Amino acid sequence: MEEWKNDLTVSPKMFTNCNIYKFQVNDTTAGFYVLYRANIRTSFLDFLFVSPKFINQGIGSKLLEHVKKSCIGGSCAVLNVLSDPNSDAFYLKHGFEIIGKRESSIKGRFLSEMELYFPENM
Repeated sequence: MEEWKNDLTVSPKMFTNCNIYKFQVNDTTAGFYVLYRANIRTSFLDFLFVSPKFINQGIGSKLLEHVKKSCIGGSCAVLNVLSDPNSDAFYLKHGFEIIGKRESSIKGRFLSEMELYFPENM
């Protein structure tokens, strides 16, 4: 886990430079995402996590729908995410396309670079 610490930490700088949204169930944070606007055209989904006790309840899909609405409303044309191999199917189901692979901070482990396009904003 120590190897992943930097990759999996929401830094104080993110609170200033990113949109952070949490999904609550009965005063408990069930999931969250961090969305970063890279430029006028592209946003990056840096995090989308659901607490293990809330998995398979549709919360990830609700969070991603909120991300999509934010992108469309903010005139974003492309949403980019680096997906853990265990999350690829989730993003593919929601319309993302794999555009490449990128080595993670753990040598020999690769993440899928994925994009979702918003033609209405192109």
